[in-house]
Amino acid sequence: MLHNIGNALTLVFKSLLNRRATAALTVASIAVSAALLSVVDRVRTDTQSSFANTISGTDLIIGARSGDLNLLLYSVFRIGNPTNNIAWSSYEKIGARPEVDWTIPISLGDAHRGYRVLGTDLGYFDHYRYADRRPLAFLKGGPFTAPTDAVIGAEVAERLGYDVGREIVVSHGLADTSFLTHDEDPFTVSGILARTGTPVDRTVHISLSGMDLIHSNGGGDRVAMPIAGYEPGAITAFLVGLESKTSIFALQRYVNEFEDEPMTAVIPGVALQQLWGLIRVAEYALLGVSAMVVLASVLGLLATLLVSLNERRREMSVLRSVGARPGHIFALLLSEAAMLALLGALSGLLLIQLGILAIRPYALSEFGIQLSVGLRPFDLYVLTGILGMAVLVSVIPAWRAYRNSLADGLTVRL
Repeated sequence: MLHNIGNALTLVFKSLLNRRATAALTVASIAVSAALLSVVDRVRTDTQSSFANTISGTDLIIGARSGDLNLLLYSVFRIGNPTNNIAWSSYEKIGARPEVDWTIPISLGDAHRGYRVLGTDLGYFDHYRYADRRPLAFLKGGPFTAPTDAVIGAEVAERLGYDVGREIVVSHGLADTSFLTHDEDPFTVSGILARTGTPVDRTVHISLSGMDLIHSNGGGDRVAMPIAGYEPGAITAFLVGLESKTSIFALQRYVNEFEDEPMTAVIPGVALQQLWGLIRVAEYALLGVSAMVVLASVLGLLATLLVSLNERRREMSVLRSVGARPGHIFALLLSEAAMLALLGALSGLLLIQLGILAIRPYALSEFGIQLSVGLRPFDLYVLTGILGMAVLVSVIPAWRAYRNSLADGLTVRL
């Protein structure tokens, strides 16, 4: 039996080899469609995973009154701009509440060669968590100990070639180039954080006193300004960790109704779900378009098989003359379609893996998206789906070949 199967596969392979140009184009068409469908789903799921891994263990994000998504995007993902600052007294008042375990102040507004500068305190390195509560770690050096110290993310160090001890100058604004630089107050790199795959990698961290120093118009005292216990006039936002998860909604309501100034408190997970809800229509639209491309390629396979039937009647007659039955012809057409679909789908999945390996560093550095490598269940669904559709549509040309073969076999040729 195995010998017969081997002979059948050899026959299918030689038949396709005899029509190599048409077969190659069909395989390429299926490969591109399979790759497109797979990559859309991979980017969709990996984007959600990367965003979800950016922050972990933070119960609330509090900032000036704005939309939940805007607050989440600028405070965690460094996307967009804050609507306003909040007073330090408000930060202290909320941080002193008994249900609050820790807080991390955030001050934004400057950049270094296109990378965001974030002012914070030493609690940032103790309490910030990402990817299932993983703490930040230092690749080199350590936290800032002076107002003019800076801690840079892994990508900043790699892309700009910085090391501990390097002096950097912060610019006002967020553009790659700025006409207003704080070159009178350079910072010295005191530490480089290990890679996290989050916006932390693309951030320059300085102390709150350092942030005030560069905006003091020369009025700040580099020596006298402390790191610990420094109280700026205002900050952009702050992260909050609670003693008990049961107090999240009570504190959120307290902040949203805060009397001293208008503020907004958002739960990171809830805000992320709002974000996915907004883009879900676009995700499904892309998946739908990709599925239509797959269907078009399978229909192209059907058209190729149908067009070649009349050209292959002589081939079928030869097969009949050497003992092939109409059922064998039917199976041959199905097998050819299945082999073309299998080769195309596998080529597409291989193409995806090679493409991901090529663009993975760019996707991580530019968008903070950690693209995964390797086969996933959805890839197997794509493979089996294309294979099943190809076999299904090939029943039509296979049946016609069966009828033609049967008629030719019954025809008496003089």
